[in-house]
Amino acid sequence: MQTLNLAEKLSQFKAHWSPHQIAIVDDMQVLLAKIKDEFVWHKHDDEDELFQVLKGTLIMRFRESEQIVKEGEIIVVPKGVEHCPTTKDGKEVHILLFEKLTTKHTGDVQAELTKTQYPKL
Repeated sequence: MQTLNLAEKLSQFKAHWSPHQIAIVDDMQVLLAKIKDEFVWHKHDDEDELFQVLKGTLIMRFRESEQIVKEGEIIVVPKGVEHCPTTKDGKEVHILLFEKLTTKHTGDVQAELTKTQYPKL
């Protein structure tokens, strides 16, 4: 057992849209990511995702609406819901994600930003 310092872990990488695994809790993984601009429209048919904003403001787009998620807030995207995480005005946002180990980065969508593995920190 050990404590994890999120700021220290975030200082170890610069890449946007490249989550890094920092812990595993049962069948869930805890990921840190830096994001900027728009991601990929996608969904996860069998898994929910939890996003916690550590720094900045996340705009979670859905086909019929969008939600603004501010620093210190979370949003859960239910399984099967198409979504597109986005940031505003080119600003970097830091997020913590909780998702099942089986969750594919961009669901069934293959895109330039798709990752098949997450580096561990």
